[in-house]
Amino acid sequence: MKDLTLVEPRRNTFKSPKPEPSRLLAFDLITEVNRNQGYSNLLLPQALSSSNLPERDRNLVTELVYGTLRMQGRHDWVLAQISDRPWSEVDAGIVDIARMGVHQIHQMRIPDHASVSASVEVARKRLGESKASFVNALLRSVTRKSIEDWFSPLADIKDPITRLSIQYSHPEWIVSAYYDLLKDWDEVEAALSINNIAALPTLVSWPGYSTQEDLLAIGAEATKFSQLGARWKGNPGSLDLIRHRLAGVQDEGSQLVASLFAQAAPGSRWLDLCAGPGGKAALLAALAQQRSLTFTANEISVPRAELVKRVVHGARVWVGDGRDIASHNESFDAILIDAPCTGLGALRRRPEVRWRRTLQDLRELTSLQRELIDAAITVLEPNGILGYATCSPHLAETTVQVNDIIKNHPEMELVDLTPYLPDGLDGAIRGGAMALWTHRHGTDSMFLAILVKKS
Repeated sequence: MKDLTLVEPRRNTFKSPKPEPSRLLAFDLITEVNRNQGYSNLLLPQALSSSNLPERDRNLVTELVYGTLRMQGRHDWVLAQISDRPWSEVDAGIVDIARMGVHQIHQMRIPDHASVSASVEVARKRLGESKASFVNALLRSVTRKSIEDWFSPLADIKDPITRLSIQYSHPEWIVSAYYDLLKDWDEVEAALSINNIAALPTLVSWPGYSTQEDLLAIGAEATKFSQLGARWKGNPGSLDLIRHRLAGVQDEGSQLVASLFAQAAPGSRWLDLCAGPGGKAALLAALAQQRSLTFTANEISVPRAELVKRVVHGARVWVGDGRDIASHNESFDAILIDAPCTGLGALRRRPEVRWRRTLQDLRELTSLQRELIDAAITVLEPNGILGYATCSPHLAETTVQVNDIIKNHPEMELVDLTPYLPDGLDGAIRGGAMALWTHRHGTDSMFLAILVKKS
């Protein structure tokens, strides 16, 4: 009789999934952002601080989360060509793991086989064997062509909006909005490209509590335009100056908004109408305290108002809708409206915003901005100034709003900010207002217009 080789039952050969903790955490965070409207810049630091991952794995999680979220439009373009079903109908978990896998294959120095196998292990753990098999098939198909072969067809796309949207992973409406402002496709490409490069943390000294020299003394590098800031290569939360609330973390563009506003502001009563989470309010409160002025911060959200209270060193904080500011029966000599906006000027810091915002959001936000402006003007003293700021360069949220202020409020007159700009800050004025661009100035794309209320 021949020897019989018995085949072991599958249940005895099955190996349980063993995903790497770093990739599992990255997938969970991406899911929370994409499916539950979480914010990556809040969730990631919290998750890393509570984990026991070594520094190398923390860096991997950071790139997987921020990088995948930034580039997922581009990754979807590849995956949609491979999938045997419409990509919009594919299970959300498969979509997010596949995006994470493509990001490792195309954007990171990780071997193809490692990118595929590590992603499949996450899929097995979180989605099950069947869906993991689909992820495996998708990613193996991606590796059969080089990145150059995948993207060479872009050269045949004649519409620059469509081509750049895919190449730089931005929705088409944002590409179009950039062109409306820049009127030059090379500049548009530069602006889109830099949105995909992570920004270093920028520290800000708070006058009366710290100086730029204090920041330089701990190894930070001075900012180019702000005399209060410095760039820091590391985790700002570990610094004593930050933990003891003697300095803050704030992009250089936001520092310039607060500094220019304070330079132009007259009188003794200042108001930050939309103060949360407190970056500009903290700097303005410190500057006001040095001048013995009264500073008030207003914020509609209770949790965000609590954040403001922590950094304004005892200044008054109101909780309420800025549109109802007149209910306090007080008037002010200088009012800053750091208006709710699309956030298109800070996409390198908030990668999911580009996918979350829509043209409908733009319409709703511009309406809210107008209502806040109207409310602020009613409590602004004669000869007082109104600062209108956004972290968006979009025409509808910037120049168009300023033109509407002048049209609807003849008593308001635009102040040319050219004399207020720091030396060397070139190409930063549009129609008398400060209009920063990340690809030109290395800051977030902040906008600030200042108008004076004629007596």
